[in-house]
Amino acid sequence: MSWDPRALPSETGRCYVVTGGNAGIGYFTSEQLASTGARVILASRSAPRAERAIASIRARVPGALVDVVPLDLASLGSVADAAARLRELGPIDGLINNAGLVSPSRRRETTVDGLERTIGANFFGHFALTAQLWPSLTEQGRVVGLGSMATRMVRLDADDLLSEHRYRPFRAYGLSKHAVHGFAFELDRRIRAAGSHRLSLLAHPGYAVTGLAAAREGITEQSWLGRAGDRAMGFMAQGKDRGAWPAVRAVLDPDARSGEFYGPARSVAGPPIAIEPVPSSASPQFGAALWNLAEQRTGVSFTV
Repeated sequence: MSWDPRALPSETGRCYVVTGGNAGIGYFTSEQLASTGARVILASRSAPRAERAIASIRARVPGALVDVVPLDLASLGSVADAAARLRELGPIDGLINNAGLVSPSRRRETTVDGLERTIGANFFGHFALTAQLWPSLTEQGRVVGLGSMATRMVRLDADDLLSEHRYRPFRAYGLSKHAVHGFAFELDRRIRAAGSHRLSLLAHPGYAVTGLAAAREGITEQSWLGRAGDRAMGFMAQGKDRGAWPAVRAVLDPDARSGEFYGPARSVAGPPIAIEPVPSSASPQFGAALWNLAEQRTGVSFTV
C-alpha cells in the first residue's frame, strides 16, 4: 500500500470543511487535516464542544488554522445559514460530510422540517449542504461521505427510507447510511457525465471506539466502565483516531479516483484501502431515485 496515514502530504493553502468536526471521528479527521497545514473549518452544532475541539487541535498542532461555523444538520434553515457563511469564507478544497446520528431514538422522531430524524441529519442535511456549497468547491475539490458497515446488516428498502411504514432504530440508521452511499455514487456518476474534475468519494471507519483512541483532553473522556468496555473489544476494533484514516485518505490521496470507497483493510480495523460497497445502494437506479427524493424533500435543487 502506497498510502501512509502517518505521513500526510502538505496541504498548506487548502481549505477543508468537516461536519461534526468537534467530536469522535470528525475531531480526529480535523486534527489530522490541520497537521498538514491546511485550514480546517469545523461545522458544528455545539459551540462549546467546537471550542474545546479547536483548543485541543491547537495544542497538538501549533499554529493550526482552525475555524468554526454553526451547523445543525437536522434543520434545513441552519444548513442554508451555514452554507452562506461557508461561501463567504472562500473556496473549499474538500467537504467531509462526517456528522450524523449513530444512536437513533427508540421511537420515530422528525426534524423541524418533518423528515425522519436519523436520515434527516445523516443524509438530507448533507445533501442540501453539498448542493449549496457546490459552487464554492474548487475545480478539483472533493466531497467525502461517511459510510457504514451497517449497509451490510440492514437491507435496503428504497420505498421506506424515511421509516414511515416501519421504524426500528438500527434499521433507520442503516437506511440513512444506504442513502449516504447512494448519494456518493450518484454524485460521482453526475460528475463524470458533466466532464468535471471534481471527486465524490466514500469512506467508512470500521469499528472505531473512543476507548482505544489517543487521549485528547475535552474530547475523549469516558467513564471507567465505558473505557474498559471499549478496550475489551480491542481484538476487533480500533480507536477513532484510526477510524478517521479512511476519510483523510479519501480527501487527500493524490491518486484517489472519484467513486472510490475506502475502509479498514481488515473490515473493522487496519490501514485504509479501497473496498467494494454493497450493490444495492451503489446502483444507478437507486441513486437517481434518491437524488429526486432529496430534491423534493429538501426543496434544494442540485445541478452538477
